[in-house]
Amino acid sequence: MSLDPLHALQAANRAVMPVASDAFGTLLVAGATGALGAELLRRLAGSHRHAHTRVLAREPIRDGLRGVETCLSPAEPIAQWPLTSAHTAIVAFDPPRLYHDRERALWVPEPADLPALARWLRASGVQTLAIVQPHDQGRLPEALKHGLASLDEQAVVACGFERVILVRSARKPVNAKFANPLERLAAWMLSIVRFMVPSSEQPVRASKVAELVDVALRIAPPGVHVAAPELVWQAAQGQQMQVVAERWLGTRPQQR
Repeated sequence: MSLDPLHALQAANRAVMPVASDAFGTLLVAGATGALGAELLRRLAGSHRHAHTRVLAREPIRDGLRGVETCLSPAEPIAQWPLTSAHTAIVAFDPPRLYHDRERALWVPEPADLPALARWLRASGVQTLAIVQPHDQGRLPEALKHGLASLDEQAVVACGFERVILVRSARKPVNAKFANPLERLAAWMLSIVRFMVPSSEQPVRASKVAELVDVALRIAPPGVHVAAPELVWQAAQGQQMQVVAERWLGTRPQQR
């Protein structure tokens, strides 16, 4: 069942759940759209580990959600946005589902926005940045799976965050429109390759990706941590999420 991120939060906040005494800072979410963004928002805002949760939006959303606010993104370039205040930020690249009206109101980051967005987040006080970057299954070069995949990601790291967590989750190829029969034929022939993709590079449920991000935010030490698609798949199998995350991050869980 697909989730409307703000409806999910509204349902989660109907119960009387006081903010824990050890809740800290503000969580800022950019890209709370699609199945993945909705799951990230539902899980992390619902945990009440942060005193406040803000969602970047293009226009106001009046829902009166307890502890959840919209942070308006002006129409100007990101470098001209007024600074906000946050401790932790999540950037998810998941296109909005246009049949969800609220997702149309949310701000959707594009990959090209990442360097400027990272600089704005760092200037706003963000110490921990998690980036969830889906890739078409089987298409990410082996050399880029476990390290920084672009100059943009290097620019993010250079901003000086205490922790940068990059999660490379596999996704199904998006449906494309073709201009002529030859393009359709070529696409069909390439689609056969999907059956040759190892199971460890197959997409996993959005809820499992969100769970891995949640665990990483809790236990990751300072530094840059990159989760390859194979690790995301492994973490989603059975009940080994915590074990796989500890092995990946080289640490034992520490409660914040």
